[in-house]
Amino acid sequence: MTRILAIETSTELATAALLTDERILIRELNGVQTHSQGILPAIQSLLMEAGIRLRDCDAIAFGCGPGAFTGIRTACGIVQGLAYGADLAVLPVVSLLAMAQAAREQSQAEQFVCILDARMNEVYWAQYRFDDAGWVEVSAPALNSLDQALAGITLESAQLVLGNGLNLPESAGTKFASMNCMPHAKQILSLATLDFAAGRSVPADQAQPLYLRNKIALTTAEREQVKAQTAERV
Repeated sequence: MTRILAIETSTELATAALLTDERILIRELNGVQTHSQGILPAIQSLLMEAGIRLRDCDAIAFGCGPGAFTGIRTACGIVQGLAYGADLAVLPVVSLLAMAQAAREQSQAEQFVCILDARMNEVYWAQYRFDDAGWVEVSAPALNSLDQALAGITLESAQLVLGNGLNLPESAGTKFASMNCMPHAKQILSLATLDFAAGRSVPADQAQPLYLRNKIALTTAEREQVKAQTAERV
């Protein structure tokens, strides 16, 4: 029986999910202010509902970005702290791919371009194709203006998957079908379960955020601080 805990905090919607006993439990926290204060209580609530301890899990998954720096830094730090404390493997999942997974669950399309608002007139985006072997990354996550991202689409008949707050130019709206999906722990969990089965987990110290703007990662001091905080909370 596989048990995996997943969190996703790369956007204003913070979520947590737990796979246990072949069922999925979910918590959602709306509002960017809740990320650092709310995600650990959400994890505790999931474990209590499932009647298990953190060390009973097989791995912890998290949306590694790209996304809001504070959000993905929070997720990375929390996951590292929990994984160290419970001696668990970690499964980083690209948040844009989680958007593609969510869109795939709602549509019959096989080609997806996922776009998230990166502020400062820029977007995070990537292209994915779903085939018999699973997900194929056509274009790796990148940071561009929205116009540059739309111009860089190479997939024909791609479904655009848009995060909150994005408005397409009229020309793009007539060329591509679009839908709204945000990164969510449920899809992080689905993708992480496949990665775990394929042996693609990493040690806690190798779990890093994907932050495209400056490639910033947690400092050693920040990691130690978060680990100390999480050890006290969970």
